[in-house]
Amino acid sequence: MAAKLDISFAKSARLAGATAILLQTAEAGPAGLSDADPAGVYDRAATVRKFKAKAISTLDIVAPHGSEADRIVVLGLGKGDVLKAHDWLRAGGTAASVLKGSEKAIVYTDAPGANVSANAVADFALGMLLRTYKFDTYKSAKKNDEDEAPSKEKTLKVTIVTADVAAAKKAFQVAEAVAEGVILARNLVNEPANILGPEEFAAKARELEKLGVEIEILGEKEMKKLGMGALLGVSQGSVRPPRLVIMQWKGGKPKDKPLAFIGKGVVFDTGGISIKPAAGMEDMKGDMGGAAAVTGLMHTLAARKAKANVIGIIGLVENMPDGNAQRPGDIVTSMSGQTIEVINTDAEGRLVLCDALWYCNDRFKPEFMINLATLTGAIMVALGSHHAGLFSNDDRLSDALLKAGMTSNERLWRMPLGDEYDKMIDSKFADMKNTGGRYAGSITAAQFLKRFVGSTPWAHLDIAGTAMGSPSDEINQSWGSGFGVRLLDEFVRANYEA
Repeated sequence: MAAKLDISFAKSARLAGATAILLQTAEAGPAGLSDADPAGVYDRAATVRKFKAKAISTLDIVAPHGSEADRIVVLGLGKGDVLKAHDWLRAGGTAASVLKGSEKAIVYTDAPGANVSANAVADFALGMLLRTYKFDTYKSAKKNDEDEAPSKEKTLKVTIVTADVAAAKKAFQVAEAVAEGVILARNLVNEPANILGPEEFAAKARELEKLGVEIEILGEKEMKKLGMGALLGVSQGSVRPPRLVIMQWKGGKPKDKPLAFIGKGVVFDTGGISIKPAAGMEDMKGDMGGAAAVTGLMHTLAARKAKANVIGIIGLVENMPDGNAQRPGDIVTSMSGQTIEVINTDAEGRLVLCDALWYCNDRFKPEFMINLATLTGAIMVALGSHHAGLFSNDDRLSDALLKAGMTSNERLWRMPLGDEYDKMIDSKFADMKNTGGRYAGSITAAQFLKRFVGSTPWAHLDIAGTAMGSPSDEINQSWGSGFGVRLLDEFVRANYEA
């Protein structure tokens, strides 16, 4: 879970016993230098180290003579006139990374040469929160020695010194809500599947009621009545019953159409009868990364009291190969009435999503639908782990998502759709088949989903390469990244809460 980090804001702070972190742009000296370094140690250290305050570079000075601080760390920001939100996030994450073992830190954020807004300060603090996250729930408590009790993790108290304290505190309330949503998504992805099944995941989602989110949970009986044969076909090989969770946040005007987000929640994916190779199968506990992101997003929107009406729907199943599991060649009937020939039982996420998308569209008539899913390995072949795939039937929606991705640095790359690809999933025996073969695998998966959205603006985000096992960076050292929460929060904030 997240390390204990107590962040406060002040116009000044006592340095006694603290690590002082001074932010510096390439154009000027560091903030707070006169407070932390009255003896002028910095100038000598910077000369010796040839420190130029390049972005994310650090200059560490231990126990400088004449300073109340135990340690000074100067953190470079690079060019102050080009700093963006993600630059401040990275700076905050880097600051957190140098504080291992510290119990108290004073951070001077008002670097000369930079436009240090309240939002920038809040983004810096958000970066610290995200970097200090770790998932160690199942690690045995470490002892200092054989005779001592297990050591307890101490709280790191961080005071951020800035000129406009009130504005920073207000901005941080939003940033903290974002951090909570990302951390919730990371926790869900990191949990082992024997602990987090469909019922347990649904129970986690129900906890959002504390924030004012309305929760409905549909079981197998209700889904059978609705005709969700595609989703139920995936779950029939597991002893763990499926769930469909509907989350509603009503923060907008009653007349406003809801914004809809749908997540794939395969809590573990063996591949079913089309079983996966053993190598790496343990990672399939993360095949619910889309549902985790939607749940984390709903937490963030509710926690910051977003002024929008938002629907979050997650389809929760386990794909197992027992004697009752669906077979390749089976034909199932979706809630839409369209029939699907199951060519490969490992192409299961689209079967879950198609019923969830149809249900959402039919019941809520939303402004748009955006689904997130760790859907295909093919998208990783195409884009690696630095972009998620974006597929859409609407240019305006796509452009807004791409822009939000650039702002949040949870980046997207738009992929093609077209009639030629759609024909690849036509079936001899049913209305469609659930895979189009080896080539264009991520595209044919998106074409499959497109058949269940009608004329509603829709986007599909294939996050297989970004939600789990993505490269670590300044703000994430976790296997489960929480990808999608910051992206979609920025998307909602920029386009629907003006």
